Amino acid sequence: MRVAAVWFPDWPIQAVAQAGPVLVARNHAVLVCDSAARRAGIRRGMRLRQAQAICPEVKVVEANPDRDGAAFAEIAAGLDAVASSVEVLRPGLAIVDAGAALRYHGPEALEMLADATAHAGFDSTLGVADEIATAIIAARHRGVGAVVPEGGSRDFLTAQPVGVLAAEAALGFSAEFVAQLHKLGVRRLGDVAALPFKQVVTRFGLQGKRAHEVAHARADRRVSPELERPDLSVTSEQSIERVDAAAFVARQLAAQLHVRLAEAEVVCVRLRVMAELATGETVARVWRTHEALTEQATADRVRWQLDGWLTAAQSSGKDGAAIVRLVLEPVEVARPQADGLWGGDASQEQVKRVISRVQSQLGIDRVLQPRAAGGRGVAERIEYVPYGEQRDATPQGSWPGRIPAPLPARLGGGPNHPAARIRLIDAAARDVIVTAEALLSSVPVALGWGAHRYRVIGWAGPWPVDTQWWTEKPQHAARLQIVGQAEREQRQRAWLLVWAEGRWRVEATY
Repeated sequence: MRVAAVWFPDWPIQAVAQAGPVLVARNHAVLVCDSAARRAGIRRGMRLRQAQAICPEVKVVEANPDRDGAAFAEIAAGLDAVASSVEVLRPGLAIVDAGAALRYHGPEALEMLADATAHAGFDSTLGVADEIATAIIAARHRGVGAVVPEGGSRDFLTAQPVGVLAAEAALGFSAEFVAQLHKLGVRRLGDVAALPFKQVVTRFGLQGKRAHEVAHARADRRVSPELERPDLSVTSEQSIERVDAAAFVARQLAAQLHVRLAEAEVVCVRLRVMAELATGETVARVWRTHEALTEQATADRVRWQLDGWLTAAQSSGKDGAAIVRLVLEPVEVARPQADGLWGGDASQEQVKRVISRVQSQLGIDRVLQPRAAGGRGVAERIEYVPYGEQRDATPQGSWPGRIPAPLPARLGGGPNHPAARIRLIDAAARDVIVTAEALLSSVPVALGWGAHRYRVIGWAGPWPVDTQWWTEKPQHAARLQIVGQAEREQRQRAWLLVWAEGRWRVEATY
């Protein structure tokens, strides 16, 4: 069996389609960044504030799995024109039955796969090998991909560093597992293959077993094969013409499917989504995940796929773009796995279920989550919404006087808190104030905060903010970033100060 893996580097960035430097953030950390951001020193996993400090001009885009999945559905449709068996492992990575494609198209099949992605305007690399895992590793090889000769997988894998296991989420290995291998002096997959199988499984559990199989280039399955399985498919014959209607049907069918899966005491790890268009054309896509698909994950993937199909059909201008029949068919099912002796990772789904129970007891509006909002200051750029509620993104205006990134990490006690009062003085021991022209009256050289004294190392601003100017009592303020150092301390401290009502106060601390 020959397998081709098509990998789209930094897929969330490619799906955003913005000029760099740009990064995609999740949970206030860098999920992925483009080459321009990497050249500036930004790395995956870096805290967002640190990334913005390194490269202030970087564009920050919030992670959006719906956007990534819908964009990749169109790419997968292009691969269908070359190969009959295309399996999406995740948005940004697909595998193809290269053997079937080579038999049908001949030696040009691999070039046709590369052309199918290049015509869509996206960067991709291709890896070809005898096994799925080896093909995935080959696709990421040195950033350009590789074709492993038939029967040459063991030789290719022997020289690969063990870090390739955790580099791709679809392989299912954690960074902690790879770190443990490094501590034991296991640096390459050839070292893993040389270890006794029983000792690896005893020490590392399921991940060790899987790593040993990958290192030995053992084939586990075919690409999107036809398997013997119980009939658990669900069908909807509602006409779907709009994306919002597709989202409703996706949730409805996902709920029906998971009821049937629960009755059969199995979980779905590979799902085929099939749709029949009003023109009589039938389209299908296979989705696979490392973990069992939850009801929400199933609904998401169906919605992504329907969005892609509807968009493609409507953009082509053909009549009969509506979907008249939709089928969800579990291609691969498995028994639910309990945690082994080695324990398991905390599941986000478990967290969501706990929060849902709390919401049911206290009310939806009593459990809130923060999200970024527009504003000039710090506190006003955070708003709280009920947990799980997906509101439209807040319009981002120009916000004159907005504090530049990175934002402070800790808010103060508020403008009226006694501990917020602070004093700035210049070289002549005079108070530094903000003038009517929104300028500092003199250069600050020292800062007094309670009983503490600091030497001013640097400052930026002030940024004037005039609010409620249309009322009888307009409010005038200005903000100043300042860095200070105590006499007996080596480390520096930074604050965001606000000038209002003739006094300086600490609004936040960096």
